[in-house]
Amino acid sequence: MTGSNSPTAQYKNFTDRFKRDSESAASRASSFSGLPTWLKWMLYALAGMLLLTIVQSIGDTDRLTSTPVSREMLRWAVPVLLAGLGGLFAERSGIVNIGLEGMMILGMWFGAWGALQFGPWIGLAVGIGGGALGGLLHAVATVTFGVDQIISGVAINILAPASTRYLSQEVWGSPTQSPRIDGIGDWDLPFLAGGSIFGWESPDILLTIGKWEWWFVSDVADILRGLLRGTSLLAMLALFLVPFSAWLLWRTRFGLRLRISGENPQAGEAQGVNIYLYRYVAVIISGALAGLGGVVISSPELSGQFLEGNSGGRGFIGLAALIFGNWRPLGILLGALLYGYVFGLDLKDLDGSASHALLLLNGIALSGLAIWTLAKRQIADGLLAGSLAIGALTWWAVADSVPNWWSNILPYVVVLLVLVFFAQRLRMPAAEGIPYRRGES
Repeated sequence: MTGSNSPTAQYKNFTDRFKRDSESAASRASSFSGLPTWLKWMLYALAGMLLLTIVQSIGDTDRLTSTPVSREMLRWAVPVLLAGLGGLFAERSGIVNIGLEGMMILGMWFGAWGALQFGPWIGLAVGIGGGALGGLLHAVATVTFGVDQIISGVAINILAPASTRYLSQEVWGSPTQSPRIDGIGDWDLPFLAGGSIFGWESPDILLTIGKWEWWFVSDVADILRGLLRGTSLLAMLALFLVPFSAWLLWRTRFGLRLRISGENPQAGEAQGVNIYLYRYVAVIISGALAGLGGVVISSPELSGQFLEGNSGGRGFIGLAALIFGNWRPLGILLGALLYGYVFGLDLKDLDGSASHALLLLNGIALSGLAIWTLAKRQIADGLLAGSLAIGALTWWAVADSVPNWWSNILPYVVVLLVLVFFAQRLRMPAAEGIPYRRGES
């Protein structure tokens, strides 16, 4: 058999077509990877909201994409985000900072004291200074004297609540709380969220779209409205710090020198970089950011006063967000929003229907993870993810609600899953936690 119908010709046509399809797929993948980072994250966010809408429709609830849950997500995510960014600066310079919790507590107390004495704006600066003081103490211990970084962080976590308890008793006559304090205010985005312009109330476009009840479109509008209406100025500052930190660490000479302090300090020393100086600056910035997170906790945004124990371990959760985000600012933001979303949903989900729907979301996500790992021939990971997916879907099918403890531990479970399935993709700074002495190789 000859001509175009011969087996040889058909095989050649098939291979040519397969090659063209493969090149087209590679081109599409390359074009996606070539997109700007902000655009890729926006597409990821839209995909996540689409998945929430699908699960919400199946689970017969309207809270997964509601405006109140979105607003609570941002409120509770901000302290975790700031703690995670603080950990980012310290660990990118090579210093492990598990003292973020203690520095956050110092920021809580000093922020409340400053607000009561001088007003909320001065209180903001004083709270940042209180956290920076904790960072300075950690830097002196670890950078100058070479104290074990874990031990130094634990010591700060013990010292901070003890010292603030003593100061509270001396200053306010109560060891556990301060008087109520004022906040610095919030803001509604004009036109999109109904904000005012010189006293004129602008239209609320997102509210109008939400009332249309269009599938997915109205859900996106509800989520965005929760982020843009009644937004605390502190939350806006925290969100601004995400791209600013990325620019500072990856686009400036200062950031390059700070990162080489955590990757290869000996090479940095050979190039004339003062490793001690950059590690000092990084750890002080780390404490300042954690202190700012403490100010947020003491502000009316969350509690409106200093309360003993009100940090709630958010410094440690910030470290978890840091690992979840692979030591990148946008990843830290995603981890913080995940924590804030689960926590905020738990507060607003009075009948438990939305938390129950989260089980379905977990099952779908784990199923996708199982397919992805099996496609990459990671059999053990695929079987583990598949087993967890079956467990989550079975729990969702047989139960009408979930206990409260599930929502509380879900952020930590997600971090553990990230460590299990993506450990090879996580990359901590090479010299993190390794003591450095000038002149030593």
